[in-house]
Amino acid sequence: MVRQDALRLRCPKDWKLEAGAMEYTGSQYIGEFIDGRMEGDAEYILPTETKYIGEMKDGMFHGQGTLYFPNGSRFDAVWEKGLVVKGMYTFSDGLQYDTENWHYCDSYDRRFYTEICYGLKPAGISQLTNMDPPRKIPPGCYDCGDGFYNPNTRIVRDYSHRFLRNADDDEHEWIVRTCRKGWDETMGPEPKS
Repeated sequence: MVRQDALRLRCPKDWKLEAGAMEYTGSQYIGEFIDGRMEGDAEYILPTETKYIGEMKDGMFHGQGTLYFPNGSRFDAVWEKGLVVKGMYTFSDGLQYDTENWHYCDSYDRRFYTEICYGLKPAGISQLTNMDPPRKIPPGCYDCGDGFYNPNTRIVRDYSHRFLRNADDDEHEWIVRTCRKGWDETMGPEPKS
């Protein structure tokens, strides 16, 4: 919902705006309005800081547009009435996801993308994640790819410790089963006092 009294109009006759605020969703819209609807070239910023830059029609993503994610990745797509027609996801390190020929970390080649680009580490030096050195995970939490997950509170926070979401049972089980943990317990023999 847009509060029209909160907007600075350039031309009230055809609803063209310099900037607008989305009162109820916490989103921000910068672009044009036609007949009171978001339309034309625009920038739409979600509360999660994910940003869409592209074409809008009738209040929806429509035409060419890109979603920019806070972690540096992006999704370039052609949209029709808010749905993706065709798109390409690019990770923050430049790796592009390919649905047809995806060979990254598959059963035949378990190297990280940075190892493919820059070579393997010497024997005895393990690379635990694509990011080297890896993020330091708070004790008892898990690195779930877009932030840290605390299994006690069931909350995922981004890497700047801002709230992202509450995990449901399926996500909780998947994170605990597959993601890297920041240990809160001693591994191996106990040190002598």
